[in-house]
Amino acid sequence: MRILLLIQLLFGTLLIGQVPLSKDYVKENYKKAVYQIPMRDGVKLYTIVYSPKDKSKKYPFLMQRTCYSIRPYEKGVYRRSLGPSPYLMQEGYIFVYQDVRGRYMSEGTFDNMRPHITGNDVNNKEAIDESSDTYDTIDWLLKNIKNHNGRVGQWGISYPGFYTAAAIPEAHPALVASSPQAPISDFFFDDFHHMGACLQSYLKAYPVFGIQKEEQTTKSWYDTGWEKLSALELDENDAYKYHKALGPLSKVSEVYEGNFFWEQMVEHPNYDDFWQKRSILPHLKKVNHAVMTVGGWFDAEDLYGPLNIYKTIEKNNAQNKNTLVMGPWSHGDWSREKGTQSVNHIYFGKEISTFYQKNIEFPFFEYYLKDKGDLTLPEAYLFDTGKKEWKTFAVWPPMVEQPTRLRFAPNQKLIIDKEVDLKATFSYISDPDNPVPYRSEVTPVRFTPRQFMTDDQRHASKRADVLTFETEVLVDDFTLAGEIMAKLNVAISTTDADFVVKIIDVYPDDEPATEATPPNVAMGGYQQLVRSEVFRGRFRNSFSKPEPFKPNQLDYVEFPLQDILHTFKKGHKVMIQIHSTWFPYIDRNPQNYVENIYKAKEEDFVKSQITLLGTSEIVIGGKNNFTPK
Repeated sequence: MRILLLIQLLFGTLLIGQVPLSKDYVKENYKKAVYQIPMRDGVKLYTIVYSPKDKSKKYPFLMQRTCYSIRPYEKGVYRRSLGPSPYLMQEGYIFVYQDVRGRYMSEGTFDNMRPHITGNDVNNKEAIDESSDTYDTIDWLLKNIKNHNGRVGQWGISYPGFYTAAAIPEAHPALVASSPQAPISDFFFDDFHHMGACLQSYLKAYPVFGIQKEEQTTKSWYDTGWEKLSALELDENDAYKYHKALGPLSKVSEVYEGNFFWEQMVEHPNYDDFWQKRSILPHLKKVNHAVMTVGGWFDAEDLYGPLNIYKTIEKNNAQNKNTLVMGPWSHGDWSREKGTQSVNHIYFGKEISTFYQKNIEFPFFEYYLKDKGDLTLPEAYLFDTGKKEWKTFAVWPPMVEQPTRLRFAPNQKLIIDKEVDLKATFSYISDPDNPVPYRSEVTPVRFTPRQFMTDDQRHASKRADVLTFETEVLVDDFTLAGEIMAKLNVAISTTDADFVVKIIDVYPDDEPATEATPPNVAMGGYQQLVRSEVFRGRFRNSFSKPEPFKPNQLDYVEFPLQDILHTFKKGHKVMIQIHSTWFPYIDRNPQNYVENIYKAKEEDFVKSQITLLGTSEIVIGGKNNFTPK
């Protein structure tokens, strides 16, 4: 890496992936122009257009709309690169970047996950949403920008991925290719929530999304939110101790007073109309253009979004231009080539992002926007995170005759597809004052979590408040592929609890180190987190109408984990862990039912005895038919 940086400094080139580019490539080959594009309600959205200087042919538009700024705004100052990858930039497109409503240089008021309005009536000046803003932008571009071929594509990662997905329903006829990447789809299950539980580890992100700007600006205006956190003078070197010292979420409300997004979270603790109308999933119907949804198997922020956007489009639309790509990445890692791809301590291979950019993303846009090439993309292009290789599927989830069933037996045994003692019980005491850490290491407070998605779980398997079950050593490779459903028969001594289920790959004792292994970590016996999910027990019957448990009475908790494609290699073991705290990734459940956990006081938190019955199981490969209600 040091040699690469030296080459760049000496020769004035920027190596993106394996493409050598002049540091002034964009300025040398593109012309930058700024426009204030009017929407149907009169609000103007600040838009920067980079057009190829070569006018010998016509080009399609490739657009990204974002709430994160389209800088640089200065006249004569250009972006270092354009588009999703250098390969597309070199081929030539008219690249369009736009600040969404209420952000940076655009007019209007910002709204998180602005609700979609069915109909897209261009004559209704008040019926605006992200789809209509995209429609109006495309319409203006076609009429006012020269030398285009009449086709438009769009892409975006994370929140821009949502804006991409939100423009798919009732799209402009010129929009022929969309690639939502790591897209948010429903804020009650993505990003700031997981199955209704609040991700406390996102605490530092709220100022970005919960403070309105007062005027058009090229600079960030939400620093005051972080200043309020800093004023608490808590030690940020240890995230676990930091959040424990912070106290319950009701203390956060004192710090974030006036932050409209935090206040929305507090006032809407359940899946009510406020959240439901912000889900884009119900509107993904009558999709008549090509969609390629991209995600990372180890994306701590948006794993629910890409999988469910793909599946919803597939379910609601007969057309066959719907593709899913899932690689061994954290949030957005496919957009850059680091040379080697690893997540935390786990190494997956070399130039995986380059493979995606050249062989998947590049031909997708070239085919639909320029009629170039013979597109042979499969329905699903997915990375097996255990074998560490790409696989293709004609349908996802894959069709199976019988799903795999993981069941629990005494002496911490995990049984695959065999009967167990249904009368067995397994218990632990969950103490919210001593919650299970979500990291194996002491880590500082961060903006959002990432590395834990493949983290070593040996720290958790040693705890008495974590149920740990593992198979015998595998004599053959064993692949889990498809959807996952946790089916838990439980009894708890209190009136509420959370349930965390983790699928773990246990490495042999002689597992060697890799390029990603730090000196202080031994890979022998490593317990790699492969898939996990948390579920807030009060929502077991309805996300919109929570219910307390009846103490010490049998109850049923069923919830999905996100999909999996992982081969547990010969010599490894499969492990399942189940527990009820996971801190500070998620907030602490008081375990004593209160109407609104965001308003719970310290005295509301109690210990609970959690009992898991032998009739419980984890099912992989079946159709879960999970629909939030």
